[in-house]
Amino acid sequence: MTDTSNATLRPAEQPDTRVFDTAGLITLPIRLVIGWTYFSAFWRRVALEDKLDPNLPGYIGEKFNHFLPNALGIGPIIEHLLTHPDLLRVAMTVFTVAEGVVGACIMLGLFTRVMSLGVLSFAFGILLSAGWLGTTCLDEWQIGILGVACGFALFLSGGGRYSVDQLLRNRGADVTRRRWFPLVASGPIPLAAPAVAAGAAAVTVLALFTNQYFHGGVYGTLHNKSVAPHIEISDARFADDTVTFEVYRTEGVDVYGSFLIGVTVTDDTTGKPLLALDGEDLSELPATAIDNRYVARVEPGAHSLIVPLGARARVTLAVRDVDPAHTYTLTLTDVSGASWEAPVGD
Repeated sequence: MTDTSNATLRPAEQPDTRVFDTAGLITLPIRLVIGWTYFSAFWRRVALEDKLDPNLPGYIGEKFNHFLPNALGIGPIIEHLLTHPDLLRVAMTVFTVAEGVVGACIMLGLFTRVMSLGVLSFAFGILLSAGWLGTTCLDEWQIGILGVACGFALFLSGGGRYSVDQLLRNRGADVTRRRWFPLVASGPIPLAAPAVAAGAAAVTVLALFTNQYFHGGVYGTLHNKSVAPHIEISDARFADDTVTFEVYRTEGVDVYGSFLIGVTVTDDTTGKPLLALDGEDLSELPATAIDNRYVARVEPGAHSLIVPLGARARVTLAVRDVDPAHTYTLTLTDVSGASWEAPVGD
């Protein structure tokens, strides 16, 4: 068998490059802008501020935590990283460096096609994890699906004449004469119209499906889970003169907490409160009363108990005179006036 891995294309075998030069010229603005969106993520986190240090404000792991409550299909992966902080830090560092490399290469037009697959993959990950976020214009969904479409378009076009790929070809670099070079970089590749149409249709189906799944944007009732906070209460129970419960914030603005100004345990039998804490009481809770599970932390604030998006914690509060024959209801009240209830078990 003949090894053709290092075979080269003879001039007579070269397809017409003009179509791909034109296509690369048309997608040049897309290449430069999408490249900057990914490189700028690296630039912001490393050069402008240190967002990779978990001990500093703005740690990227906290934003990653915000994705968890309504991620599509990859929630278990996100949760695994969040419950292993050291692994999370490594993952965020690797991801940031990869975004920087892909973004820089896309802007330069270096190995454009393989880097466009990186753009498509990153955007697909953003779409699945954060496509539900966005208070006004479905921000993360738009970023994700447009990134997928742009990555696909750049794979089809390659870098064109204004790219490092083309500069290498013009200088006759040995690597440009390999058969695989156009497939990973730029230049003419065989494109079948049905295959391109199928790819475009797949991207469109992905757009319609995720728009409907996250926001009801195709039919039915529109919904936006980023508008108002929502807290889930689970496993509320009495134990050893305490009431313990788990809080998990699953909706609302990612850059703004839910501010709890009231925690009440009411005796359903008598209608009297067994426990009633206001915002000032909650702001003075000791650290031992809150057991956080993820990077985003439930913590006392100046005048309330702050619950960031994606935060999950077990709260333990002292109570007295619990009557086993009575039933009780736990109520959490947000500064907005919203409240959430759950029965308290034994």
